[in-house]
Amino acid sequence: MNALVRVVILLGIILTWRQQIHAQASYFAGGAAGISTLSADAQTSITRDTTAISLYRPFNGPAVNVFAGIHLTDVFTLQANYVYNANDLMATSTQVAGGREDLFEQRRESVQHAFIGDLLVYFRNRRSWARPYLSSGIGGVRFRSIAQNIVSVRGTPNLLPVEFTSTAPALRVAVGIDVTVHHGWAFRYSFSETIRSNPVSAHLVPAGERKLAKFSKSFRIRETLLILDAVLRLPNDFENRYTGNSASRLERV
Repeated sequence: MNALVRVVILLGIILTWRQQIHAQASYFAGGAAGISTLSADAQTSITRDTTAISLYRPFNGPAVNVFAGIHLTDVFTLQANYVYNANDLMATSTQVAGGREDLFEQRRESVQHAFIGDLLVYFRNRRSWARPYLSSGIGGVRFRSIAQNIVSVRGTPNLLPVEFTSTAPALRVAVGIDVTVHHGWAFRYSFSETIRSNPVSAHLVPAGERKLAKFSKSFRIRETLLILDAVLRLPNDFENRYTGNSASRLERV
């Protein structure tokens, strides 16, 4: 009997919590465009007979982020993201053994496609004109790299593959602020970091050890640039029509 009472109380709490969230929920969508920067990596291997050094140097490139989500409450928000970025790389490797040197320097292009789910935690309610937040999320990233040209070569070095791809789970963290500028519209300033395994370092000889980090939408951090995200709230009749909640009301940003 006591177990039944506990189950009934638990169900009551869950239903009440669900109704409160549904009453406060509102939807949004938006996009961003700007600059992305990849982390670099290097490795050395020095023995009695050989010396080997490898590294790659990334260049800044374009980044695009399309997102949509739902404000569950004034504090918690769920957001789904598609993120694209493209960055050129310069890979270098040299090995010296027995007076012989094998060296190459190769320019490559790389592209990443990421699908990330984020949980955002806001520090002010939706009636505020400025709402700072922290976020964290996980997802998957597909990385593709293609050789462009050989800048220099000496001896018979082990070149990177002409093309290689890699898909791996990723962690993304971000901090930012939403600023209301007009009815139903807001600008977002944020900077984020996405970390996954490093497919470029894995192909170098000697292989690197650092994770591949992508920095984007940043100001003063990791040599990236400020990006503004236009966020569009969906109108009231959209939520009433597709959620079946005619009594619910979307609050302005």
